[in-house]
Amino acid sequence: MDLCNYSEVQALLKRHGFHFSKSMGQNFLIRPQVPVEIADASGADETAAVLEIGPGVGPLTVQLAKRAGKVVAVELDKALLPVLAETLSGLENIEIVPGDIMKLDLRSLISDRFNRFTPLVCANLPYNITSPVLTKLLESQKFAAITVMIQREVARRICAGPGTADYGAFSVFCQYYARCENLFEVPPECFYPAPKVTSAVVKLTPQPKPAYVDDPKAFFAVVRAAFAQRRKTLLNCLGSAYGGRYSKDDLRQIITACGLPEDVRGERLGIPEFAALAKKL
Repeated sequence: MDLCNYSEVQALLKRHGFHFSKSMGQNFLIRPQVPVEIADASGADETAAVLEIGPGVGPLTVQLAKRAGKVVAVELDKALLPVLAETLSGLENIEIVPGDIMKLDLRSLISDRFNRFTPLVCANLPYNITSPVLTKLLESQKFAAITVMIQREVARRICAGPGTADYGAFSVFCQYYARCENLFEVPPECFYPAPKVTSAVVKLTPQPKPAYVDDPKAFFAVVRAAFAQRRKTLLNCLGSAYGGRYSKDDLRQIITACGLPEDVRGERLGIPEFAALAKKL
């Protein structure tokens, strides 16, 4: 069965009485080259075990199974389990885990199922859970690489640099934990049903946390404060968050002591500047 053939997928889903769930953000790939390109980008080989989130009917799962030593696919929708049992039949290196990725213990999942393999993530993520899932995956610090297809606008935010319109707190968060690459875009017509937005594939390669960040909790508190009111200067944003501890003059001196203009906006700062501010505060 061609899992990217529109007519065959329609017939498959009808045979199993499957109905799409808007709340789960289900959009299945129907262009065969797309899962091939995503699987290639993941870097999966026989030494790797891949965590896939939301396999759908399994086109990406099949491509990953051709490359990886093992694929563990987590599927929330129980209605898709019999569909996957049919489409993935005969592929012995695939394990389907029913459940919600946000509720699963990643440490246990890896220790129980990944054995000697290098852990990777590769998935077509539902748009509505992109940020919380990536946050959980990055904070786990358990994966050698995370390759996901997400909404194009989110991909741009993840990879954006200081001073750009897309740059924000989530950009800083992702880049703190990983090297972020925006690989390629996937238009709506590659899906069934077609979403209203363009998708993009990003690869996050975890890296050692910056040595110059002394206190991650304090660092991210400063980042959140800096982006809480984007139209305001960093001085005013810090005044709202730290006004109980510092006067405005104190904060102005802290900002300039970090080599920054006193009227700078938070969106102009990179990770080193946020780290210096956090240390001063």
